[in-house]
Amino acid sequence: MIIDWLTGTAFEVAGTGTTWAELLGFATGVLNVWLVARQKIANWPIGIANVLLLMLLFWTAGLYADAGLQVVYVALGCYGWWHWLFGGERRSRLTVSRTGRREWLALAAAGALLTGGLWVLLDRATDSTVPLPDALTTALSLLATYGQTRKRVESWWLWIAADLIYIPLYAYKGLHLTAALYLVFLALCVLGLRAWRADLRRADRSSVVPPGPARVTA
Repeated sequence: MIIDWLTGTAFEVAGTGTTWAELLGFATGVLNVWLVARQKIANWPIGIANVLLLMLLFWTAGLYADAGLQVVYVALGCYGWWHWLFGGERRSRLTVSRTGRREWLALAAAGALLTGGLWVLLDRATDSTVPLPDALTTALSLLATYGQTRKRVESWWLWIAADLIYIPLYAYKGLHLTAALYLVFLALCVLGLRAWRADLRRADRSSVVPPGPARVTA
């Protein structure tokens, strides 16, 4: 059965078994973030495969919020796939943009509610040993994914914040390869942020009207 194979041990790291799901999640995760940084539409199907693998991995590790989050990621992946293709002007391909002040306020409120609600739920309804960091990273990841579906450049900052928590969290839970994966994610997020900001600067320069009288065309 494929689930038995995926949850089977591929090799050991520091005396802890690494499953095939974690190994394949590592590979598809790195490829996915690299494709996002380069604004390649193929990141969405690769990302969907990645989150299905991580869903299995996190559930078996007792990271229930992270496991449930992957279900939401599948839906967001389908939406992001469509929105990158048709979310621009006149249903054209989407371009990189900035997050507005009103949008930031809505995201901050949603993040606080998500973190608080998930923290209480995980603490009271599950045997999670890390309810607060699990809840916080879940909220940050959802907000970052929302920004990614709309090509908001600031979504990279949210991913960077989440990764800085994920790395020690996964190491604590014995998911050493996944912790290493998120270290790679952190580096890729910095590169993605630089690439998207450069793309945004090019778009800003191209939209600037040069000084001087307007040119009249026949």
